[in-house]
Amino acid sequence: PFWMVVPDPRKSTIFGLTQPFCTAEKSHTDPKRKAFGSVGRRIPYRILHVINQDGESLGNMHRAEALKLMDQHDLKLVLLRENAEPPVYRLMTGQQIHEEQLKRAENKKASPKPGMVQKELSFSSAIAKNDLETKTKQIAQWIEKKYHVKLTIRQAKDSNTDMFMLFDQILETVSEKATYLSKPKVTREGVSTCILRHMSDKELKAYQKMEKQKNSTVKNDENEDLKSSEL
Repeated sequence: PFWMVVPDPRKSTIFGLTQPFCTAEKSHTDPKRKAFGSVGRRIPYRILHVINQDGESLGNMHRAEALKLMDQHDLKLVLLRENAEPPVYRLMTGQQIHEEQLKRAENKKASPKPGMVQKELSFSSAIAKNDLETKTKQIAQWIEKKYHVKLTIRQAKDSNTDMFMLFDQILETVSEKATYLSKPKVTREGVSTCILRHMSDKELKAYQKMEKQKNSTVKNDENEDLKSSEL
């Protein structure tokens, strides 16, 4: 918008706010990208590159043909790459869309926020006890500084160590401050990863309250055992 002077013979000069006229077609690119999901029948492009539900390319086709395929197989069209030429769409089931949304949400959650420092440690499941203690101390120092800590464990040959139990063991040593940002998961064969973060003030209070109740319960049980022994 811009200001322009509008002459009026009956009045003094007045000012009005107006919009410049433009015949150019508006861009289809939305700066606020919508969440991953079905686009329904709202497709602004005439030619699309389509991928089927099994991930196989069906090549370029007219949007009418893509919509026909969608209806025939009771699938949904999802925009994958808008900036490609032509834009890439995929035919997916509702279950596939749901699983992809969960996956993207997990990845987004695990990604470090702007300004957040993320440290990384990688080691074998056959790590020696003293080496693990050294790494655990390093993790505790990073957690204290409220860094995110990404841990990657590789399954050693001829090792039966449960990597998920090893993650829990590491967390247990820093449980007074840390919790999982991203829970342990297998990223590829023989490799598992997780991300630890510093607990919020609310989480710390809840943890301390729970520990206090646990200690109180243990103390009461010990007193009961002592009374029973005396009797």
